[in-house]
Amino acid sequence: MKKIITLIAILLVSSVGFAQSGAKIDFSAKDNTIDYGRIAKSNDNGIRVFEFTNTGNAPLIISSIQSTANCTILSSTKDPILPGKKGKIEIKYNMTAGPIRKTITVESNAVNYEEGRVALKIKGEVIGN
Repeated sequence: MKKIITLIAILLVSSVGFAQSGAKIDFSAKDNTIDYGRIAKSNDNGIRVFEFTNTGNAPLIISSIQSTANCTILSSTKDPILPGKKGKIEIKYNMTAGPIRKTITVESNAVNYEEGRVALKIKGEVIGN
């Protein structure tokens, strides 16, 4: 019994060493995707907001945000986001009629994504002129 308790203690201590330390970015959008749904160009300005939280234990720094064509980054949190605090990225789709399938790439110092790079997506369909 003593050997089992010792083994469990060793496993618990060693697993703590593998926990990632640093900034972590977690988006509130399901699967990092905003679904516009089916929208009329005349009734929607195309603006949406990705909200995120730094769930890590170090300040989160967004170093760059890029988007594919027809999608503009209107604003984003510029200052480092402290642990437990929230930030946002405001985007605007230009409302071209047809399907929406765009990607926004966020680069940061987050340790919970490979190289701190997160792919955000928007999808949906614009109807009308």
